[in-house]
Amino acid sequence: MVSVSISRECIDGWSFGTPPDRHAGAELVFIGLVRDEEKGERISGLVYEHYEGMAQKELEKIGMAAVEKFGIIDLHCIHRVGAIPAGEAAIVVLVRSKHRQEVFSAMSWFMDELKRSVPIWKVGCPK
Repeated sequence: MVSVSISRECIDGWSFGTPPDRHAGAELVFIGLVRDEEKGERISGLVYEHYEGMAQKELEKIGMAAVEKFGIIDLHCIHRVGAIPAGEAAIVVLVRSKHRQEVFSAMSWFMDELKRSVPIWKVGCPK
């Protein structure tokens, strides 16, 4: 199962509300936080924008590709856009699989593909 979404609301590591899967032997959660520093300067947060509609489709596409490529059970992703204060999550991804190696490989691949192909980008740093 793949579920992806883009949100302007605050997200946390348990935003998915998905119950545990008895077939999964491994579950990995990645939480990408906004740091209080960008390019050596102190910041209060970041602003992310996205190409509406296309970003969602690309997230779904790479989520499905991760399921096929790594044989994982689930991939859930929420990516936040808009102004995000330092210390809050910009992205949360959950991957489940029968074995640990698949979740680590799938997560790493998914994040690399997201950065490479999903039209979500930083547009500023509120002071």
